[in-house]
Amino acid sequence: MPELPDLSAYLESLDRLVPHQRLVSVRLFNPFLLRTAVPAIGAVEGKRVRELRRIGKRIVFALEDDLFLVLHLMIAGRLHWPGKKTRGTLALFEFENGTLSLTEAGSKRRASLHVVQGEAALRAMDPGGIEVMEAGLAQFREKLVLENHTLKRALTDPRLFAGIGNAYSDEILHHARLSPIALTKDLSPQDVERLFHSTRTVLSEWIKRLRSHGVPEKVTAFREEMAVHGRYGKPCPVCGAPVQRIVYAENETNYCARCQTGGRILADRALSRLLKKSWPRSIDELP
Repeated sequence: MPELPDLSAYLESLDRLVPHQRLVSVRLFNPFLLRTAVPAIGAVEGKRVRELRRIGKRIVFALEDDLFLVLHLMIAGRLHWPGKKTRGTLALFEFENGTLSLTEAGSKRRASLHVVQGEAALRAMDPGGIEVMEAGLAQFREKLVLENHTLKRALTDPRLFAGIGNAYSDEILHHARLSPIALTKDLSPQDVERLFHSTRTVLSEWIKRLRSHGVPEKVTAFREEMAVHGRYGKPCPVCGAPVQRIVYAENETNYCARCQTGGRILADRALSRLLKKSWPRSIDELP
């Protein structure tokens, strides 16, 4: 799922293309994409784009007459400019100066489009997470310890922090040298401050890396330059130990046992139950 750095790349590119342009038409090719009925999708046609915004992991086109097009790309949704109808195209947004296409890979249709009118209706779609790049340490700490969760869950909770998902939470926790299963209320003030600075540092570095002159085409959660995410079994760039993982549902948490958990290998719900006593307890027990 595109996260804050990827969405920032999309927004910066689109902000050079569509502001003040008229949205001539919207062509939908999948009935499940549009999740609202009022206002009708036709209400946005002919309206000029006032500005681009982001709410959490949603891209917002602010149009004339207080209308908003709200796109959530979910896991496999991607934007293309110039766009055209191809296999997997869910919608075409035809502007005066070109066409933006929304595609989604795979058979599951999770991407969504909402049309809302008025700032109040738009705010109602906000899960409430703070923008870490704009927040101070005190606000970050307040959100982090609001409930007692694991750090992985807290960082990826859209009600707490905006725009952080599975990939960048792994990178942030590795940078902060903190375990993904550490509980938020067990953190020392020094841990919280380190996590705050790591969050801002990692997101800032990746926003700079992913900047593009055009709408980015290679949006992925797995990048070779990442320290641990998607790098199971590969050497940690800091200590050289093999990156470990915890697999659950459709997600995977990656971490370095030596850098983040004091050498302890965290239990994988499925694999550790299968291996039982054979499950290695520390990084030094690995063959």
